[in-house]
Amino acid sequence: MDSRTDTSTTVQGAVKTVSLYQKSKKIYPRAVHGFFSNWRWALVWITQIVFYGMPWLQWNDRQAVLFDLLTRRFYIGGLVLYPQDFIYLTGLLIISAYALFLFTAVAGRLWCGYACPQTVYTEIFLWFEHRFEGDRAQRMRLDAAPWNGEKILRKGGKQLAWILFALWTGFTFVGYFTPIRSLGASVLSLGLGPWEWFWVLFYAFATYGNAGFMREQVCKYMCPYARFQSAMFDKDTLIISYDAERGDPRGARGKKVDPKSKGLGDCVDCGVCVQVCPTGIDIRNGLQYECIGCSACIDACDGIMDKMGYEPGLIRYATQHSLQQHLTRAQMWRRAFRPRVLIYTAILVLIVGAVGTSLWLRSPFRVDVVRDRATLARIVDEGRIENVYRLQIMNATEQTQRFRIAASGLPDLKVDQTSDIEVGPAEAQWVTVSVQAGFEAATQAGPGSHEIHFDVERVDAKGAPAVVREKSTFIVPR
Repeated sequence: MDSRTDTSTTVQGAVKTVSLYQKSKKIYPRAVHGFFSNWRWALVWITQIVFYGMPWLQWNDRQAVLFDLLTRRFYIGGLVLYPQDFIYLTGLLIISAYALFLFTAVAGRLWCGYACPQTVYTEIFLWFEHRFEGDRAQRMRLDAAPWNGEKILRKGGKQLAWILFALWTGFTFVGYFTPIRSLGASVLSLGLGPWEWFWVLFYAFATYGNAGFMREQVCKYMCPYARFQSAMFDKDTLIISYDAERGDPRGARGKKVDPKSKGLGDCVDCGVCVQVCPTGIDIRNGLQYECIGCSACIDACDGIMDKMGYEPGLIRYATQHSLQQHLTRAQMWRRAFRPRVLIYTAILVLIVGAVGTSLWLRSPFRVDVVRDRATLARIVDEGRIENVYRLQIMNATEQTQRFRIAASGLPDLKVDQTSDIEVGPAEAQWVTVSVQAGFEAATQAGPGSHEIHFDVERVDAKGAPAVVREKSTFIVPR
């Protein structure tokens, strides 16, 4: 942020202005290669192939994954969900939360370092930046140089690439809510609706701003996870750690110099671990909330250790107990399976099992019953008491289904809907149903409301028999 708050103090008669807020300095992460960098890029490829490719997949002549807000249908493969299935979204959020707790308790901020959209898109935008402006030193020189043709060309090319990629990201995001093929045709003809234009541009702007400019500031100041992560850490959590006992005292030396003869540790104080850090911290100062666990410093340090002929692992995944007590790798991993981790794992398995079982046993259709408010109850032929209802039958499959309606709860109940009702694939149909009770049965039940049940049975020969029972009330007038 460029805004500052200044205050004035008097020192020996002179007025001194002290800035309480310092302008954020731009971080120029250095490119790094290694084991963890390869894993990070593998996750970038996997997540982006899924995100950008999923809307283009077809399933039964429709988009495989589509959240159709206009018709209130959510399609995920062969699964058709209605707003009444909101409980599954709740289950998904709970599973995600417990998975985050579990992974954090075991190995810190794995999500942040490898799969968080902020990290992924920052990596992609940095890749564009490297292609147009070069690596760290070249970018720093370019920013410090006066504006000329080459600088305009490099900066302009980078910005154009960022904008095009951000627009494609916004287009893909909206493609999960509007069929992406028709959305693409609308874009080409400039026929998008106002809300589609808004969300394409808004999501593109958010991607462009967060990954292109704000970057580490999102992780440090906007993301709440950095603030409460310590509640899930303990001294047996695997975190990116600098082995101070082995590395200190730090100091530069030649490759052929024996560090012990100079009273030095293995750290050559090259600063490469700081140069590759996307948040600009020095991991040698210990665990800091700004660390997103990307492991770039591990790859950078291992590269330096290899060049110096030293053993790798000066910066590595380790626990505080393993560093303090000099535990072996096997001992460290055994302590990873501690009560907290086992409890998180057990709860996660139970929730996943419950949600999975519920989806497997989910009824192929749903029924909502709404009383007709225009006429609560009336007396018809032969003194029979009639109540009118509206039933919404929602077909949760992609095949046409036929249904039969029956009612129970009072003696001599009759439903006027004798023919089967046909509902098309993934459609919902409202049916008006009149239910009559005989005069004697109504008299014996007495005036007031009485509980009844509608039994809606699927009679389609192609599917297994299924019945959904919904409760309602039958009113007998005084």
